[in-house]
Amino acid sequence: MLVKDKSLMDKAAAKEKITAALRQNFYYIGREWPYKNIKPRIIAEPYLIDDETGELRDYKFFCFDGEPKALYIASDRSIDDVKFDFFDLDFNHLGIKQKYPNASTQIKKPNTFDEMIELSRKLSKGFAHVRVDLYEVNGKVYFGELTFYHFSGFMPFQPDKWDKIFGEWLKLPAAGTT
Repeated sequence: MLVKDKSLMDKAAAKEKITAALRQNFYYIGREWPYKNIKPRIIAEPYLIDDETGELRDYKFFCFDGEPKALYIASDRSIDDVKFDFFDLDFNHLGIKQKYPNASTQIKKPNTFDEMIELSRKLSKGFAHVRVDLYEVNGKVYFGELTFYHFSGFMPFQPDKWDKIFGEWLKLPAAGTT
């Protein structure tokens, strides 16, 4: 839940929402096994917004053994009209859609894009695949999370040729090796 101004927060509604969230187990939603035995917790973080974009955009890098290959930018999240725009590492817009439409306006390359790529390389090293989620706020990069199961692995890319391309990027270790 987003709280821009604590003095305007409906504490009863917040308590109800938090209580419901604590009862959820994400393993049963998407069968992502690492969540199965995790005790739910609430994490409070500072409210962040970028002065240039007027929002908090997610920069989500798809990485394969330490190499980012593509990313998408989630925009318009604060108005419940989320947009996903996919890019290669030269910031060329890719004709990919996945669940959400592309933005109707051109997405500007973030000022810290090269730093984000470097951080994604470091954070994803040693993982066959992980999505590194970052934010840019007023010229500073913030870490979001490492995501091992994008859409729990159930949401296809459109056009479907991208499912094959992403699959070819994945190199699993031989059986019996780590």
